[in-house]
Amino acid sequence: MNANAVIQIESARAAGVPELISALDGYLSSLYPPSSNHFLDLDQLAQPDIRFFVARREGAPLACGALRIAADYGEVKRMYVAPAARGAGLGRAILARIESEARREGLQVLRLETGNRQAEALALYRSAGYVDCGPFGEYRPDPLSRFMEKRLQA
Repeated sequence: MNANAVIQIESARAAGVPELISALDGYLSSLYPPSSNHFLDLDQLAQPDIRFFVARREGAPLACGALRIAADYGEVKRMYVAPAARGAGLGRAILARIESEARREGLQVLRLETGNRQAEALALYRSAGYVDCGPFGEYRPDPLSRFMEKRLQA
């Protein structure tokens, strides 16, 4: 499936993407209370400091992820693979594109916040070289959150 998917920067309002984001929000809301969810909505995903990636196959959106560019680091946001597309490497492929874009933007560190109830996400990030770190930016300690970072090679 991954071989047939095309990943590119798109608007979060592109065809089928709001539904993908809605599915992500529903999934995360089923796992965590509102105080532990740190969603970026469609308007926030359209801001100039965001690069939003979508993986599509035959026009259908299958996965997404975003890079938020801060002053001295990038943040991985809104990572999601539709249930029917899981297991094909799309999450890893989106993460690789985010890392590539971060390097292109001159960033040396990527950080992320994810939930401790998402074993697959944690395994993906660890296998991609992310290590635990403390809260960053506007995040505060949360027993349901995991904070991770990765130093990027030039």
